[in-house]
Amino acid sequence: MIFENYDRIVFAGDSVTDMGSTNPVGEGLFDNVGRGYVRVLESMFAAYYPEVFLRITNSGISGNTSRSLLERYDRDVVELKPDWVSICIGINDVWRQFDSPAILSGHVLPEEYEANVEEMILRVKGNVKGVFILSPYIIESNKEDMMRKRMDEYVAICKKLAEKYNCIFVDFQKMYEDYCKIRHSSYIAWDRIHPNQVGATLMAREFLKHCDFDFDHK
Repeated sequence: MIFENYDRIVFAGDSVTDMGSTNPVGEGLFDNVGRGYVRVLESMFAAYYPEVFLRITNSGISGNTSRSLLERYDRDVVELKPDWVSICIGINDVWRQFDSPAILSGHVLPEEYEANVEEMILRVKGNVKGVFILSPYIIESNKEDMMRKRMDEYVAICKKLAEKYNCIFVDFQKMYEDYCKIRHSSYIAWDRIHPNQVGATLMAREFLKHCDFDFDHK
């Protein structure tokens, strides 16, 4: 596994990261880290690698766009002095363009989104062991769906930035697309965004694929 004893991993994001965590920063006992993929990851690390003590910090806040995450990024990510940073943002950047089309001030268009995510990478790059870029997504297999087509633009930006700065790219959109070839999106989330525990487990498993995680570790 790529993580070492006492590494601190800070997960920055929106509601799919937050999932009921303590705001602005959640960690420690009970549901402080929320009930989503961050909680599943914390449990998996402890269950399979009990000898490795990892500090898992949830810095997700529901409703955040990349703009609002960047505004609090120094306080809720950089100043925590993480060893690893995970960034999962962009869903609201896209969603607000469809559920609030007339409120243009709340829209974060691709050019701004790219600049925001790039700035997040640059603020920690060189001071951490690694940066994860987790793609935004909509659990929709129809690529002609208007929101799905727009979301794919933001996923492509994440992939481009991850390659440019040698970050670890985790493609949640592709993962959900593959899963929905077997089961309908309503099995995971009625709103096609906020995952139940099955979705949280799928997201955690996809993340672990990029961590040299050994399910046979003893």
